[in-house]
Amino acid sequence: MAAKQEESGNTFSQTVIDHASNPRNAGSMDNADAYTLVLGPCGDNMEMWLKAIDGIVKGVTFWTDGCGATIACGSMATELAKGKTLGEALSISAGIIASNLGGLPDGHAHCAGLASLTLKKVIIEYMNLQKEPWKRAYRRR
Repeated sequence: MAAKQEESGNTFSQTVIDHASNPRNAGSMDNADAYTLVLGPCGDNMEMWLKAIDGIVKGVTFWTDGCGATIACGSMATELAKGKTLGEALSISAGIIASNLGGLPDGHAHCAGLASLTLKKVIIEYMNLQKEPWKRAYRRR
């Protein structure tokens, strides 16, 4: 059984603790093909940058100002997306993220939803830019 840690009466799996303490794919990405920023229901922001080649996610990074659970969810979402087709990455749900983290306390389930939504939005932004490449000139990041 995985080790658990108490935080304000909630238990977190060792996987959540590991991803929160040592997030994978954290930070911005130079020359990203797409970028998005999403404000979550709890007030946390999550940003994602995406690099794709021939319909495959080659790189995806994130940044958040959120709690440890939000950091862990962003980290897991990016790990799950790398190497997947865009369609496969679009199907990464909050439930899949939470499950791969060993579960989340009820009070932090929305963190997985924020990571999933941000991943979906950056992929959709990438697909839209492929249809209308002129919009790249108007991107902020």
